[in-house]
Amino acid sequence: MTGLMPIIILGGLGLGLVGLALVLLRPRPDPLDRLRPKVAPKTESKALRSEVKSDRLERYAGFLEPKSEAELSASRAWLQRAGYRSPNAVRSFHAVQFGLGVGLLLLGLLYVMALRAGGAPLGQAQQIGYVLGPGLFGYYAPRRWVESRVKARIQQIQDGFPDALDMLLVCVEAGQSLDQAIVRVSGELADSCPVLAEELETVAHEIKAGLDKPTVLRNFAARTGVADVMSFVTVMIQSQQFGTSIGEALRLYAADMRDKRVMRAEEAANKIPTKMTLGTMMFTVPPLLIILVGPSVHAMIENFAKLGVQ
Repeated sequence: MTGLMPIIILGGLGLGLVGLALVLLRPRPDPLDRLRPKVAPKTESKALRSEVKSDRLERYAGFLEPKSEAELSASRAWLQRAGYRSPNAVRSFHAVQFGLGVGLLLLGLLYVMALRAGGAPLGQAQQIGYVLGPGLFGYYAPRRWVESRVKARIQQIQDGFPDALDMLLVCVEAGQSLDQAIVRVSGELADSCPVLAEELETVAHEIKAGLDKPTVLRNFAARTGVADVMSFVTVMIQSQQFGTSIGEALRLYAADMRDKRVMRAEEAANKIPTKMTLGTMMFTVPPLLIILVGPSVHAMIENFAKLGVQ
């Protein structure tokens, strides 16, 4: 009975979490629904069905979203940097995180119960590890996935941004405005750097929607989270405010970005010998020692055996 106590406790914990989720996620009836006219299913429009489907997570907003506005804004910005721009991105992320955590916790519990039923000897630490391990993995795996996507997108934007600046400079010097240049560059970068092309396309759409250019550029810097883009946005806003030439500012900043790219490449190249040293020591020195010292050690062992020395 004492061996089953961890399973009983963890099983009760898992069932309690599931019950709490069902209670919190239970849809609550709206009192105004009684006053609305009833619509027959046959006459229900497709637009109404699509609206209900898109707002499916709206009723769970209090459970699947952070409680404070600052945390909600930070989570939304973090998911936007990973490429998730949906209005329900934060709720969907927390729903996936909660669902995977509880689901894998229950799977771990069922696995331990199956092992116990098969007569496998399991200690309490093993039982707790088999149950809590998958649950923790399911809870933290979505966060690690989003963090990896954020790093990958930042690296892609950082690599493709100097080329984008060169094309912007060419378009501006050819007589196009900055807005037209952004639209043209976003189309040109669709194949070589789709992540940056998507961001520039979003900038073009926001400008066409009527937002002022400083706000659009600040949103661009906030979405990407790249230091080079933030510096570029600062230069463009200052150039617009003080009335200086955008082409001259782009020329200077593009040259600076090219120099930075060369320095990053040189830095990566200089790290290669240091990284190769450890591998060289691990895979070269031991075989070399075996080749050089091995025959001497073997001869000493044979001589000691002849002398009767163990």
